[in-house]
Amino acid sequence: MADYFEHRHIVGFQETNIVGNVYYVNYLSWQGRCREMFLKLRAPDVLAEIQADLKLFTLKVDCEFFAEITAFDEISIRMRLADLAQTQLEFSFDYVKLDPGGEEKLIARGRQRVACMRGPNSATVPSLVPEALVRALGPYTRPATPLLGRTA
Repeated sequence: MADYFEHRHIVGFQETNIVGNVYYVNYLSWQGRCREMFLKLRAPDVLAEIQADLKLFTLKVDCEFFAEITAFDEISIRMRLADLAQTQLEFSFDYVKLDPGGEEKLIARGRQRVACMRGPNSATVPSLVPEALVRALGPYTRPATPLLGRTA
């Protein structure tokens, strides 16, 4: 089993500029989509908590680019848990171009820091990362990231 959650995507024309390169903002959008699909497929209990009062606030995102991609390139967005604290998580993302012959090329790498919050919008407060989410992320943890003994 892979140590990452994978979301595959085929680049469309609407995601490129006049030169044919992918707009940088799409990489950030793909991070969000990958995270959403992870929740849907691997952590449906967390989706129920989100419908109740859990909020996942994205605090920080970044992306470093290594190569260009264009329309109809197939990519794999590979998400891992990079850090786990009491109320926050950090995900890492590898963007890999998949060639028809089976070759893979790392085209970008990104990160996303998320805070767990609960309560009404006028009184939202930090909340522990739900245990269901911690369990679901277990297989996708970088080996150096401890899951036990969570710190603030």
